[in-house]
Amino acid sequence: MTGGAQRRAGVPQAKGSTPMVRDAVTMDDAKKAAGVHAAGYVVDGMRVGLGTGSTVHHTIVALGDRRPDITCTATSLRTHELATSLGLVVVSPDEIGHLDITIDGADEVDGELNLTKGGGGAHTREKIVAAMSDRFVIVVDESKIVDRLGPFGTPLEVLEFAPGVVATAVQALGATSVSVRDERSDNGNLLCDAHFPAIDDPVSLAAALSGIPGIVEHGIFPGAMVERVIVAGADGTVSERTH
Repeated sequence: MTGGAQRRAGVPQAKGSTPMVRDAVTMDDAKKAAGVHAAGYVVDGMRVGLGTGSTVHHTIVALGDRRPDITCTATSLRTHELATSLGLVVVSPDEIGHLDITIDGADEVDGELNLTKGGGGAHTREKIVAAMSDRFVIVVDESKIVDRLGPFGTPLEVLEFAPGVVATAVQALGATSVSVRDERSDNGNLLCDAHFPAIDDPVSLAAALSGIPGIVEHGIFPGAMVERVIVAGADGTVSERTH
């Protein structure tokens, strides 16, 4: 795919935070505008990862309205159902193999574009799909922007075999508690939330969590994975943050 096909025409590529839209008047309007803006990065011929979340929902709806010639893979069952109901072609990750772009949401974004994901319990599939993609674009509302990751909690997908052993190991890394959700992941595993104080070094914590046997995947996504974050503002603006 050519460079032109990988960029949305007319979108500034400058670093930093650049206002894009100023005519929305409510947060829901701004989230919709941000989701539609993200959909503009998708062009005919792309293989697209579809994420999960209230803002990226608008991206999927916009793609369904426009119906570009694309093939998609989904990060959750609900995203798969939404996309197929809108007429988008959705196949498995193994079938699609490689992705040009993935558009997804996040629960926290810090100044280095490190992410907390997994509020919806789909972070294992989301991380697989993100790692398959040349470009990883995040769409959030401004309430998800934080100084440091941590207040939301760190989602964990955990095997049922020994969750107490896993929790003890996570607390040894500094978590004050580990709670278990009532619902399970789409993969059938336990979903937990580790509650850490503000996380000074998300990349190091991510590596340590990855080393604990029994954790299938955690919800810290390093900023190095992220190309840009599209932010819906409460004042009706849509802006972009890049490295």
